[in-house]
Amino acid sequence: MRLLVVHPGSLWATHDVYTGLSAGLKAGGHEVIDYALDGRISASRVWLHYLWRKQARAGGPLAGTRPSEADAIYHAGQEVVTRALRYDVDWVVVVCGAYFHPDCAELLRRAGVPTAVVFTESPYDDPEQAKLAPRFDVCFTNERTSVDRLRAANPTTHYLPAAYDPAEHGPHLNGSAPAHDVVFVGSGFDSRTALLSAVDWDGIDLGLYGAWDDLPGGHPLRRYVREGVVDNARAGALYRKAKLALNLYRATGGVPAESLNPRAYELAADGVVTVSHPRAEVDERFGALVQTFTDAAGLGWLVRRLLADDASRAYAGAHLPETVTDDTYQHRAAQLVAHLSE
Repeated sequence: MRLLVVHPGSLWATHDVYTGLSAGLKAGGHEVIDYALDGRISASRVWLHYLWRKQARAGGPLAGTRPSEADAIYHAGQEVVTRALRYDVDWVVVVCGAYFHPDCAELLRRAGVPTAVVFTESPYDDPEQAKLAPRFDVCFTNERTSVDRLRAANPTTHYLPAAYDPAEHGPHLNGSAPAHDVVFVGSGFDSRTALLSAVDWDGIDLGLYGAWDDLPGGHPLRRYVREGVVDNARAGALYRKAKLALNLYRATGGVPAESLNPRAYELAADGVVTVSHPRAEVDERFGALVQTFTDAAGLGWLVRRLLADDASRAYAGAHLPETVTDDTYQHRAAQLVAHLSE
């Protein structure tokens, strides 16, 4: 197939899904034309504001119409139509869709170009994703409980699980990184901050990486923040050096969620012992190899028990990689193409 794959517009998290799927499609022998939505959005903001300022200085007819963020997103995405037609692609595949203007999807439909979207933010953003779903021919979601919810908006919706990139995760890879007792790479959402703040970390080398900028200077977790946002390869190196890693899922506000996130696959591929929030797929996939907790007391107890048990950590670390051998982005790309081929 020849596919035009549209970047999510974000520089981390969903960016990794895009790069993984793009590489997986190429490895499967498909021709991929990449559409760099992230850079285009930045350029469109600059260009539209430059034109508006010229209008304002000259008293032009658009002087009172300041360009909005929606204008920049539309401007950045509209060329996807001409590129799809220029390269005569079989499909346009949009990753995430949060920064892809719905009018651009509608224009692709009018041009007769088949379109698919890979929703990466289920179940958290299902209401917004359901509004976008009817614009596409095929939808994919990373959460299996979201399939029925999104099928109400688009009957051609499928479950496409998360995955990992073997170029950045695996016990055979090297990479220089600090060796922590416990490491977590992710954003400091309020629910995560509250949970980690309630755990006694005295005597434990905890390393927090990612977007934790909202923590006040005097917050007790501030001393554990080591770096800001790190790329996926750096995250893999941190995982492989750690004794334990945490997988903290975002709060869903009561919406059902059962599926693994990308971090779960990456941690398993790296062979790092993981302490995780419970989800149905955690038990189904990993069994006793990944221990789960429901509150701060349980998290603190599990961390200290596993840090003191070298034999259990060695056993789990040796067996975790084999649980995800069929969960690379190349496998997911093959699943995606199989659905599109139908």
